Formats: sequence, structure tokens, C-alpha cells
Amino acid sequence: MTESITITDNRTGNQLEIPIAHGGVSAAEWQKLLPGIWFYDPGLTTTAVCESTITFVDGENGVLRYRGYPIEELAEHSSYLEVAYLLLHGELPDAEQFDKWRHEVTMHTYIHENVRKRFLEGFHYDAHPMGMLVSAVAALSTFYLDAKDIFDLDLRAKQITRLIAKMPTLAAAAHRFSVGMPFVYPDNSLDFCANFLSMMWKVAEPRFDANPTLARALDILFILHADHEQNCSTTAMRVVGSSHADPYSCCAAACAALYGPRHGGANEEVIRMLTEIGSMDNVPAFVEEVKQGHGRLQGFGHRVYKNYDPRAKIIKRTADEVFAITGKNPLLDIALKLEDIALNDEYFTSRRLYPNVDFYSGLIYQAMGFPLEMFPVLFAIPRTSGWLAHWQELLDQDSKIVRPRQLFVGAEPRAYVPIDER
Repeated sequence: MTESITITDNRTGNQLEIPIAHGGVSAAEWQKLLPGIWFYDPGLTTTAVCESTITFVDGENGVLRYRGYPIEELAEHSSYLEVAYLLLHGELPDAEQFDKWRHEVTMHTYIHENVRKRFLEGFHYDAHPMGMLVSAVAALSTFYLDAKDIFDLDLRAKQITRLIAKMPTLAAAAHRFSVGMPFVYPDNSLDFCANFLSMMWKVAEPRFDANPTLARALDILFILHADHEQNCSTTAMRVVGSSHADPYSCCAAACAALYGPRHGGANEEVIRMLTEIGSMDNVPAFVEEVKQGHGRLQGFGHRVYKNYDPRAKIIKRTADEVFAITGKNPLLDIALKLEDIALNDEYFTSRRLYPNVDFYSGLIYQAMGFPLEMFPVLFAIPRTSGWLAHWQELLDQDSKIVRPRQLFVGAEPRAYVPIDER
């Protein structure tokens, strides 16, 4: 039986039956009955702007899958580079494909010297690392002019590899500049995450070998952040991509969206909240203030998940492994007590406010030594593969340029009044 809905124009009595396909109804069909009548949907929270085969999210049941694979299995068994390949190609690579992919990414980690010397070093001494990253990614479009040929599949693949490979290098360079440390070149004998940690923390030693537990923890966090369906930054990537801009410009737009505190800065807000609470003894009073409408419980609830965020469960286990190496983050006890109270309080459970991915990720990043300013940058590194998968998909679909409608609520027609008569 075909599922459908029937809409009626009460002004005329005319009706139209519209099929329900993949959980949605066609706005084009709606327009057949009601031309010039637009859906009013601020934030596009109930509007599907595309069809995609990349990531599946079931917020009601706390499910996240990349290309059909449960996030729990990928986090346990896979690596970030393997997941990046999966997102981009639709299938997990075999051993030969993965070796080739890893080699290609590794060989593109270096950035042009002018990007570092004449561009990054030109920022003010206290520039925010994420602002530097947004600008640097956009600047790459001026170094790789062939990136504008977006329908040459070989050139497109080259830009994708370049972006995934160079994001950790740019990110680490932005951090080193912000703290007055010299730039560290990539060490291509290291794996993806270990190489990034080397560029972040190396001082004078001939070779920096990151603790393997910490490198693996970062790899898991990168897997969890690689994609998340049509979020703000991915939508920005698709909107700019629909104009057929080069991938560096599209990615810079996505980074800019991620720069906002309501998106990429969420885990930073969790750390600030826990710091302000100060001690476990203050948690009950803080919770009561939130319930009375004073303040906000950061890291709880999600626009999509109405159940426990599956990524939060994985991160909570990863946190234990990290703290065994780094020592326990002093804010952890506050976080645990806050979570315990919230999960057993009808006020929060009735509103389906459960911990999300940001609640614990910031604690891990802080324990590993990353400053708060680097949190959105750490988000951008892995999300690049998801952004590029969506960019590639929209080009393959020959998607229309994005051009939403509006409901005009301004002034009615009026005559111009000369300035001396106003």
C-alpha cells in the first residue's frame, strides 16, 4: 500500500493526494495545488533540503550510521582515515585501497610555504585559531587554481585529498602561532592523528611520539565528528557548493558556520559551565537554577536526538582511557554528578534532555592539553571529510542552486518623499 497524504485548499475545495516517500512529501507536488504558497520553516527544522546516502540519524532511538555502518562498530574497530574513505566512496576500503588512500593523504600534508610565512604569520598575535583556519582554508583556493574545475573527477579527488590532509597542518599551525611557538612540519612517518599531535606539541625533540592511547582516543573522537547529516556547517557547505564554487571556498564557509558558538563552540560552553559551577557541592543548586529558568544546562539535549546521543556513550568510555594517562580532569566529578542528577530528575527526562557528544568531548580535549580556543578547530579537522562527501554528492546529483523563499512582512507600496519634505 502506497502511503500518502491529501491536502485541501479550503478556499476552493480542490484536493491533491501526495505520496509519502522516504519519510517526506514533495514540495513540488504541493505547488501544483497551492502555487505561490510557501512553507514557513525558520531554521529549516522540518524541511528536507536534499536526498543523501551518506549518514542516517534516528533521533528518537539514538541511532547514528555512516553509509549503513553503526557508529558504535566504526568507533571500536575502524580508524578516522578509513571512515573518511567510507564517507567519500560509499564502501569500506580493502587493504590495497586503504594503503593507497593513506599514502595519498600522507603525501599531501605539507602546506605551501607562502601560506605559512606570508599568510598565517600575518595575523595579529592574539588571533583566534578558528578565525585563522577559516581564512587559511579560503586562501588555499588561490594556490590551487585547478580546484575550480569541479567536474574533472581526477582534479576533484585531488582537492578532496589535499583538504583532508592539510587541515591538521593548518590547525596545528594556527595553534602554534597563537601561543608564539615555531611551526612544526608534518612527520609523514606517523599516522594521521599521531602526526597532528606531533605538529601540536613537538618542542625540540628529533621525533615526537604521541602516547598511543591518546592518539587512538583522538582518532575515535575524529570518527564521531566526521559527519552528522544536515547540520549547520554541512548545510553551509551544500549551499555554497550549489553555486559551483571551488571546494576550498565551500569548506571555508562550512568552517565559518562551525566557528559560531551555537555549533562548533558547544563543548567549550560545557567547560565554561563546569568551571563556573566550581565544585560538586554546587551542582544541586545549579540544577535548581536551571529548572527555574536561570541559566542553561550545556551539553544536554540535541536538535535531532530525543534519546541518549550514541556518540556520548562512546566518548564517556574513551574518557576513562584518557584520564588513566593524563590524570583525571578535575571537572569530571562535577560532570558526573551533574549527569547523575539530570538523568534522575523528571524535569530533564520529561524534556528528553540527555548528554550529547559535547558533554564529555571538551573534558577529553582539555585533559590532553588542548586550549578552549582549539575546540572548534578540532571539530573542523574530521568534519572536513563529511563536508566533502556532501559536496561531492550534490555535484553528482546535479543539485539546483539553493534559493529559498521568504514571507514578506514589510511595508506596503508607498511613494518616495523628497528629503526636504520628510
